[in-house]
Amino acid sequence: MAARAQDAPDHPSVTVHGQTYTPRSILVRNMGGPSDQTMAFPPHKIIGNLYYVGTSSLSSFLVITTAGNILIDSTYERNVPTIQKSVEQLGFKFSDIKILLGNHAHGDHQEGDALLKELTGAQVAAMAEDVPALQAMKPGGKPHPIDRILHDGDSVTLGGTTLIAYRTAGHTPGATTWLMKATEGGKFYDVLLFTSLRPPVVLTSPVIEEFNRSFQIVRSLPCDVPLGDHPSEYHMQEKFAKIAADAPNPFIDREGCHLEADIQEAMFRAILAEQHGN
Repeated sequence: MAARAQDAPDHPSVTVHGQTYTPRSILVRNMGGPSDQTMAFPPHKIIGNLYYVGTSSLSSFLVITTAGNILIDSTYERNVPTIQKSVEQLGFKFSDIKILLGNHAHGDHQEGDALLKELTGAQVAAMAEDVPALQAMKPGGKPHPIDRILHDGDSVTLGGTTLIAYRTAGHTPGATTWLMKATEGGKFYDVLLFTSLRPPVVLTSPVIEEFNRSFQIVRSLPCDVPLGDHPSEYHMQEKFAKIAADAPNPFIDREGCHLEADIQEAMFRAILAEQHGN
């Protein structure tokens, strides 16, 4: 189940790049209201062979290849028909999805895996450390499918497109940031699909170590196009509004590549300081 805004505290607060955040405000920003979590956002091309097919507050990405397609994040099971409609509105076949990936084992991102596999036959790949949580995720009693277990640094390749899985744990033990290359106008761009770096309100020693490692990793990865498991993390709606035939691609945003990491690391450090009485 996803966290609820009322479960998140209004302290500590941090100010990053002129904006003030609390754990609750970040959660509200990410999740929106119930309708935001289920209402389709206009499906659109991001860059190259990468498309958005998610809702207003829950990301789902479609990668088109010559050997079939890859979907990243099924979101809630109830959203699978919405994702299917978005895929088809773009002119692609839902049945052409051959591989299903996820970014972390929470229901708002991967609850729909079983239904999506049932409808498409897609092979489901998951980071090893998230497998126990995924196996416990059984909407309607359906077992959670896992066809391939991934490890940090593994790659998933289909039809000439490769995505590399980086374990950026903390939010969940197997939270995964995906890196792929896309081409546009004869140039290659590094696309980073970030997983959540939002820290829990109580930090244990293992989780602290995981977050310290994960913030280092995401800052070290190449990035031209930052994306996230929630559209608000990369200002999707604002960028979508700037799409125009003769304008630069608004999703190419090198300056924004570390913005979410800056926000979440500041919150992580503030929670840690509060927890230790500093």
